[in-house]
Amino acid sequence: MINLVLFGPPGSGKGTQAVLLRDRYQLLHLSTGDVFRREIQNHSPLGQQVSSYLSEGRLVPDELTFQVLVAEIQRSSSPAIRGLLFDGYPRTVTQAQLLDDYLRTSGQPLRAVLSLQVSDQEVIRRILLRGATSGRTDDTSQQVIQNRLNVYKEQTLPLADYYRQHGLLYTIAGEGTIGEVHQRLCSVIDRFLTNNGG
Repeated sequence: MINLVLFGPPGSGKGTQAVLLRDRYQLLHLSTGDVFRREIQNHSPLGQQVSSYLSEGRLVPDELTFQVLVAEIQRSSSPAIRGLLFDGYPRTVTQAQLLDDYLRTSGQPLRAVLSLQVSDQEVIRRILLRGATSGRTDDTSQQVIQNRLNVYKEQTLPLADYYRQHGLLYTIAGEGTIGEVHQRLCSVIDRFLTNNGG
């Protein structure tokens, strides 16, 4: 199994690149953001809980997020899947530890964390552009976007050190065309798979 994390600030292109990587490497794409938005649109009790956090740019609590993720893995797994691609998860060290324990128990530990590097100015530009076309209300307020960036720096960025210490972190320049960033990601994954008998 090729279990990977796609890591980076909001608006760094994780969702776009995850879809491309999913198709190229036959991975199960797991986006907590997508799952949360689906629950919100369905007006489920979980969606209402999640909405109260996301509308203010806050993180959903670790245990709640993890339960949603595990349920999604169990619901979506199939023999055709060559691995798991986590997009936007984990976001805290606690979440990372929960995920590590779960994957280790299943005998399929995490193989790499791909960290997209994008400047704050580019992140804000991309998210405002996305908000103008996607209908996502959390992408139209510069104040909410800045809050999400601050939360990312305070609570999520420390994950880079956590994964660096575990020898799993690969840093990739996240600015440029979608194709350029995709090629950089594939280059790292292919090299990693070759060196590890992928």
